[in-house]
Amino acid sequence: MLEIKTLVVNQLQENCYILSDETREAVVIDCGAFYAAEREAVVGIIRGNGLTLRHLLCTHGHFDHVYGADTIFDEFGIAPEVHSADRDFVENIDRQYRDMLGEAYTRPSVKASRLLADGDTVTFGSHKLLVIHTPGHSPGGVVYHCAEEHVAFTGDTLFRMGYGRTDLPGGSWRQLRESLARLAATLPPDTKIYPGHGPATVMARETRGILH
Repeated sequence: MLEIKTLVVNQLQENCYILSDETREAVVIDCGAFYAAEREAVVGIIRGNGLTLRHLLCTHGHFDHVYGADTIFDEFGIAPEVHSADRDFVENIDRQYRDMLGEAYTRPSVKASRLLADGDTVTFGSHKLLVIHTPGHSPGGVVYHCAEEHVAFTGDTLFRMGYGRTDLPGGSWRQLRESLARLAATLPPDTKIYPGHGPATVMARETRGILH
């Protein structure tokens, strides 16, 4: 059975997820931990529960979702995995932080360890996550779907009664519309949606609402 811990972190209230199962293997999805206490909390959950971290996954490369990548790498030797189209974002946090916020960011970026593509799978413990490419909010946005557990981690593609903005570099409303339609057609109605910001939802609710 999949255990999911959620930490709401950084200035933008981003959802960082820690997934584990009975094998005590784990993955982190979108480690946006910015402040020292947030970084310590992520590390504390992993170590305090005796977890073996296997992957650091990114739903996309925007800075608020990858702030904590250097801490994960320093503490566990695990580098981020991201769709190839968002590699540059992940590996140049300082540049996008400066471009978007007009301030200097001094912590180091981390090179991606694996470039993901649509249809790839990520395995840990007794579970498997399917990578679904969902461009629009960013060129390399992806959703991680665990069919066995009826859950999906949608990043900033799909929120509860909302979806990601498309006015950032590489964004496209046409692509986002297509990605949302694909999710509506692909994810079963009972799929629990864990978004990049805000509360969880269920696919059936979103299909009746914004995806109708």
